[in-house]
Amino acid sequence: MSLRKALIIGISGQDGAYLTQLLLSKGYEVHGTSRDVFAHRFDGLQHLNLLAQVTLHSVTLTDFRSVLQVLSKLKPDEVYNLAGQTSVGLSFELPVETLESIAGGTLHLLEAIRFLGIPTRFYNACSSECFGETGDIPANETTRFSPRSPYAVAKSAAFWEVANYREAYNLYACSGILSNHESPLRPERFVTQKVISAACRIAAGQMDRLELGDLSIARDWGWAPEYVEAMHRMLQQATPEDFVVATGLTHTLQEFVAEAFRAVGLDWQQYVHSNAQFRRPSDIQTSRLNPSQVKQRLGWYARTQMTDVVRGMVAAWRPGSRES
Repeated sequence: MSLRKALIIGISGQDGAYLTQLLLSKGYEVHGTSRDVFAHRFDGLQHLNLLAQVTLHSVTLTDFRSVLQVLSKLKPDEVYNLAGQTSVGLSFELPVETLESIAGGTLHLLEAIRFLGIPTRFYNACSSECFGETGDIPANETTRFSPRSPYAVAKSAAFWEVANYREAYNLYACSGILSNHESPLRPERFVTQKVISAACRIAAGQMDRLELGDLSIARDWGWAPEYVEAMHRMLQQATPEDFVVATGLTHTLQEFVAEAFRAVGLDWQQYVHSNAQFRRPSDIQTSRLNPSQVKQRLGWYARTQMTDVVRGMVAAWRPGSRES
């Protein structure tokens, strides 16, 4: 009996590494892509000691021929699209690249699957950023999108591409609308790892100050190794559906910061300062999410809450380990 074959587009990131770990544990043959596999270090895969167990391919998502070639060669049972420009903040500086890599890349994958006629199941990584400001009303699968960043605009476009190919071409394609999810594999360009790293360095006497933007923003923070379980479950259903994946609990950045400094025995107020330089041109103040559908339909729920996420990241922190 042949192994099920999975292709992870954008395997070099946090989610790609944890998804690889999950799929290998389930007996999959795992392949992954990056723009240039010879130039990338794949820190996440190396951190989890998985690099030798996967087959890597150089693929440029904005080049349809490149996408077509890898899908034609592998004919995977499952494709997980985790690629594209991943930073909300950076998307304001690189809006064109963000749209092309996310929306354009997703379209190339869908069209290649349709063109080849292979029975591939396709997962697309969407984002709760697409909902925009939710206020006190948690967003669910029927909530309208109101994106407030180039990143969210691109993710919204990709979401509707997936929905259209599912409806118009009968592809098995679905999107997971995921809340913020963190882990020790987060690079320091993400605010969560920036906070964790600063707290640990200040505790070690290597820093004396942390500057952040708006500390009052509120997000739903989960644990990345659990979120990849939801991705996999979405492709095991008889029919494809989109799901909101979240903890259902919202916390401010200030609460996240306070917990990080508490974990290293410090009072955050002595070291953290708000700097308008780090505020985005437009931002979501509050993101609340309702993950009841994914629990009801897939049996998935978040087991790790924000405080444990923070403490897990602090416990795993090593100087220089997450700089790229």
